[in-house]
Amino acid sequence: MKLYSLSVLFKGEEKVLLLKNAHDVSSFSFFQRSSAAEFMIFTSQLIVDRSQKGSRASVRQEGYLCHVYVRPDSLAGVAIADSEYPSRVAFTLLEKVLDEFSKQVDRIDWPIGSPDTINYTALDGYLSKYQNPREADPMTKVQAELDETKIILHNTMESLLERGEKLDDLVSKSEVLGVQSKAFYKTARKQNSCCAIM
Repeated sequence: MKLYSLSVLFKGEEKVLLLKNAHDVSSFSFFQRSSAAEFMIFTSQLIVDRSQKGSRASVRQEGYLCHVYVRPDSLAGVAIADSEYPSRVAFTLLEKVLDEFSKQVDRIDWPIGSPDTINYTALDGYLSKYQNPREADPMTKVQAELDETKIILHNTMESLLERGEKLDDLVSKSEVLGVQSKAFYKTARKQNSCCAIM
């Protein structure tokens, strides 16, 4: 999972202005880095231009996903990531960045701003922090831990049964299961065995 670009833009009536941006182009070759950064800026402006105010969208471009959020007040954010990066985390990040940006930068400066004139320095920090969505987003971390727990439990049950213990033997030896439960298990087993052979 990789987050390549994070941009804040203003969707004006006639054109889209780039207000601030941060890029991580370290995965590109040295000679491709400036072109990659320029292409990300171009793509961000184009997507914001084609998006409606008050909308969120994810646009696939080759192996990348461009997540865009255009607020009703014309402030917009774009996060460009690989296709494995979770969309929910990208939109959470965009909302956080735009809220913070709107509090720190005066609204009067949005329609006339540029990366050189806008004083907002948090984008590089967010780009770095959100490279690992599991660490940056608590929900993603919890989901990853649950997935790992399921795998461990599944592997544990398989290893239990692989040790030569068959489920049939365990059921027949069980002191917890009553006579009716054991009979139900045997009946279900017989009915399922005829259907499994095809």
